[in-house]
Amino acid sequence: MREKPTEDYIYHIFNRGVDKREIFSDDSDRQRFLACLYHFNDTAQVRNIDRVCDIQSRTNDDRDKLVEILAFTLMPNHFHLLVKPLIEDGVSEFMKKIGIGYTHYFNIKNERSGSLFQGKYKFVRIEDDEQLNYIPYYIHFNPAELVDSGWKEKKVQDSQKVFDFLKSYRWSSLRDYLGQDNFSQIIDKGVLTDYLGSPEEFEKEISAWLKEMGSIDHTNLWIE
Repeated sequence: MREKPTEDYIYHIFNRGVDKREIFSDDSDRQRFLACLYHFNDTAQVRNIDRVCDIQSRTNDDRDKLVEILAFTLMPNHFHLLVKPLIEDGVSEFMKKIGIGYTHYFNIKNERSGSLFQGKYKFVRIEDDEQLNYIPYYIHFNPAELVDSGWKEKKVQDSQKVFDFLKSYRWSSLRDYLGQDNFSQIIDKGVLTDYLGSPEEFEKEISAWLKEMGSIDHTNLWIE
């Protein structure tokens, strides 16, 4: 039996499409998944999500949240979340809702049936400050793969090009931590802000990381 996430830790959660298939075909899919992150993060049952999928216009928040979502990134065939449970079994309940709800939407839209995700979600428990300092960069750097496939091997060809792309990529929480109001309704920035500093400080750190990736060894922390 695998370990269950507990309230005492922060967790990096990730999963991909079955057979590595795309799980986000277009922006409407990505918008729907983000709506799921918002509305399913509630101890109460969610009804009629089709009517409330626009989270940009939300002005009040009366949810009793299952988890704090600290960071996220959506890629064509997988996603990454950084979460902290707020209640017992909060992560399990949240991910169950996400898996069922988004799969139901995706299958109806694409006239398919069966599983969408590659088994149960995977998670890594954040054990210490070294991991917590590192993981926001790993999660937010994932879209770099779309313009520079060598980034995970620390072989970034054009750090400025990658940096500009990351800052323009809408489907992650990076822009919120850089001071832009992107999907601020979804995330709780308090914990990571203590580690990342101000938007200006974080931007300088990102630039430095990208320039130094060839000389920094993070192999022991590489997730995938």
